[in-house]
Amino acid sequence: MASSQGSDASKSSLLNRYAKLCADMPTSLTKRVDGSVHDMFKRLGLYRDAELILFYIPIHEELNTFELMQEALDEGKRVAVPYLNNKTSKMTWYEIESVSEIKRGARGIAAPIEGKKPLGTSDFLGSMCLVPGLVFDGEGYRVGYGAGYYDEFLPYYPGDKVGLIRSVQVSSNPLPREEHDVPVDMLVTEGSIWNCRRVDVA
Repeated sequence: MASSQGSDASKSSLLNRYAKLCADMPTSLTKRVDGSVHDMFKRLGLYRDAELILFYIPIHEELNTFELMQEALDEGKRVAVPYLNNKTSKMTWYEIESVSEIKRGARGIAAPIEGKKPLGTSDFLGSMCLVPGLVFDGEGYRVGYGAGYYDEFLPYYPGDKVGLIRSVQVSSNPLPREEHDVPVDMLVTEGSIWNCRRVDVA
C-alpha cells in the first residue's frame, strides 16, 4: 500500500501525489493492472447478481470503465451513466444500451441521453454503483477530484458501493474525512478484494 503521509495529509496534497503516481506508470503496466482489476471485479458475487450497474465516466487518471460497461451490456445487465449538472453539483442517471450513446459534456462527463428519462431512487434498489476516486483507504473513504457530485449522491443511494482501484492507490493511512463523507462498501484491486463494510461478496 502507498502511504498518505499520515492521517493529517491534506486532500489537495493527496490528489497531487496520487495523480502523479498514476501518470508516471508506464502505459503497458497501467493496461495490464487495469485488466486484472476488471477480472477481479467480474468475479464478485455482487457483480453476478446485479441487474443494474451505475458506472462512472473516467476522467484523468481514474481507472477506465468503458470496457466493463460494454461487457456488462453484452451479458444482459442494465447499465447507467451519470449526467453532472455543474450548476447544482447534482447527478442524474440515464440508462444506456450502448457505450456509443455516451456524449461528452461538462468536465468531460456524460451529457444527458436524448429522449430518455432519468432513473429515480426506486430504480437503484438492488443495484451496484462504481464510485470513482484517486486514492482510497482500508475503510473505504476516498479522495477524488473534488467536484462533490458523489458526495451529494451517495448518502441517498440504497445499493452497494464499490471502488475499482489499482493497489498503489490504496493508502496505508486513514484519509482525511468529513462528517458527510460516505465510504464505499468494497474495494477491488488487481490482487485483492477489500471488504470495507462486511458486505457478502460470495
